[in-house]
Amino acid sequence: MSMNIPNLLTVARVLLVPGMVICLVNNNFQAAFIIFVVAGATDGLDGMVAKLFNQATELGAFIDPVADKLLIDTASLTLAIQGVFPVWLAVLIVSRDLIILLGMGVLMHTGKDFVIRPHLDSKITTVAQLATIAFFLGEEIFHLPSLWGEYLIMATALCTVFSGIRYIIVGLRIIEE
Repeated sequence: MSMNIPNLLTVARVLLVPGMVICLVNNNFQAAFIIFVVAGATDGLDGMVAKLFNQATELGAFIDPVADKLLIDTASLTLAIQGVFPVWLAVLIVSRDLIILLGMGVLMHTGKDFVIRPHLDSKITTVAQLATIAFFLGEEIFHLPSLWGEYLIMATALCTVFSGIRYIIVGLRIIEE
């Protein structure tokens, strides 16, 4: 197990999540926004460093998507509970992630070989989800136009549904083989 710089960045993202939640629960949206942006930046940075310096590992391939889901699901649920984020979108985001995890569990249980490789639509979905959450965290701080939020909500919902359906199709194909 290799704890290189990309993996340390991913672990840092996980460790930032509780601080973000504490800030949100205490209505400190400015601190939560900063923590969220730093955590989100580690998502792009860890992958870039892994590729540039040939430091991709199996551990990183496993913990990176888990860290993404933890950050995004926790932020969207916490904001939805506070009435700041659309509840239906938080449920959609978390449901997609649970379906993916359930599918992985089924594939592992059936002994099917599969490799965790995010596709472009997954990466776009993650960016859309991060941007939408960042918008809702920063809306009050920066006085952002609410119309932007509406566009982000729709784009994120469409990306989330599309990538969720693709994951289901890929999983079913693996099971059929």
